[in-house]
Amino acid sequence: MSMSKASVILIVIVLLLISSKEAASIQPGSRSILRAVSRENKAQADYAVDLNSTNFDAVLRNTPAAHAIVEFFAHWCPACRNYKPHYEKVARLFNGPDAVHPGIALMTRVDCALKINNKLCDKFSVSHYPMLFWGPPSKFASGGWEPKEEKSEIYVIDDGRTAEKLLNWINKQLGSSYGLDDGKFENEHLPSNISDPGQIARAVYDVEEATFFAFEIILEHKMIKPHTRASLIRFLQLLVAHHPSRRCRKGSAEVLVNFDDLSPPDIGLPDKQEAVSDDKGMPGNFQICGKEVPRGYWMFCRGSKNDTRGFSCGLWVVLHSLSVRIEDGESQFAFTAVCDFINNFFICEECRQHFYQMCSSVTTPFNTSREFALWLWRTHNKVNERLMKEEASLGTGDPNFPKIIWPPKELCSSCHPSSNQRENGAGQIDWNLNEVYKFLTGYYGKTLASLYKEKDRRLGEEVSDGAIADLVTSTSAVVVPVGAALAIALASCAFGALACFWRSQQKNRKARRSWN
Repeated sequence: MSMSKASVILIVIVLLLISSKEAASIQPGSRSILRAVSRENKAQADYAVDLNSTNFDAVLRNTPAAHAIVEFFAHWCPACRNYKPHYEKVARLFNGPDAVHPGIALMTRVDCALKINNKLCDKFSVSHYPMLFWGPPSKFASGGWEPKEEKSEIYVIDDGRTAEKLLNWINKQLGSSYGLDDGKFENEHLPSNISDPGQIARAVYDVEEATFFAFEIILEHKMIKPHTRASLIRFLQLLVAHHPSRRCRKGSAEVLVNFDDLSPPDIGLPDKQEAVSDDKGMPGNFQICGKEVPRGYWMFCRGSKNDTRGFSCGLWVVLHSLSVRIEDGESQFAFTAVCDFINNFFICEECRQHFYQMCSSVTTPFNTSREFALWLWRTHNKVNERLMKEEASLGTGDPNFPKIIWPPKELCSSCHPSSNQRENGAGQIDWNLNEVYKFLTGYYGKTLASLYKEKDRRLGEEVSDGAIADLVTSTSAVVVPVGAALAIALASCAFGALACFWRSQQKNRKARRSWN
């Protein structure tokens, strides 16, 4: 045997020994390497939403999309597997946080090969795979489909076997001209919310998403510390009573009730760090606005550029909606809750500092809800003034939604009594404050909630919020961490009984000094 051949054999033996040693280090039965390879080979996540009989009604009932497409398929069906890439090409346009045309159509799929979905597929008379339906989301949630039904608002899509054909079918229904190559809505023409006061009703979905996103940031950045727990609890109490979305009120109450278990008071101690890093015990397991909160559907707050508006706009709408819903006796409590929440949990440093500087400049307590609502309105305009100058010099603003002093005359002419005022700054306008407050309460109060209330009436879900409101302490009360007794009450699903228990505890609790 020659030296060259011997060298090659020796190298092969060494490599085999090394590889066998690495293989031995893997736990028996482990699929970690296969999973890693699978993740690397997977081009992208699915855009279409997988539904089953347990979440079908809830998802379709709560989506902000005006239309829905449901694909009934079977995972063993070769034609279904081959059709999936076509369906996903279209779903990319409408679904998810990066949707090109959000809020238009929710694209979903149901696997009829799973036993859990047998009744659901029978309900829609599924006769072949894949079978596609189109209709209003609420009609899917509350009904089914029969082949000979003449007045059904649910239609079978009979010509959608390729991505091109499916999108053409959708375009015919909507009178639109969407294309498979459409990019994110950069510079897309959007209706102005300045000239149409009714558009604020669409922000119901935005305040839900902004609330969800705010708490997602808190959890991702592990911002719940011993010195921030109290401010978060205080803000949750405000949301429980006054958030414009019933789902967010209920979800906030659930997080609040379980707060001591989810985020222990000694969360920041060294010996608790391991427990804190385990997300099983964190509030992330509780969806702050319900399990089916829409994601990626900025509607009122949608910008004409990818990186404008969205969350910041949605958070402002949340704060304004809270300010016009509180009672006079809650005004100082609300002020403290909002200021402390922004100071402790708003992750944009410059904006956080500016906001809290304006909070710190307040020297006298608020006695009425009007005072707090007008203070927040002035504060927002001061922020807009600062950003107007920065965006003008840097060219970073949204061309379709530039920062302005709010409200403009188009929305509230009576707020601007004099036409001779220079309006390049909020401080230079002779505002009619009575009209401004009237506008704020109508715009962020009744008008904002109109779409949500109408939806509840249509679905027969309107309920009293009295029990939820009882979960919030009075203005003079301190932040109240909730104990095991309340957790047991929640586990019993007696939400009304829980509210009564909370109220009785508040009456018996001794007054303590407020946290600042």
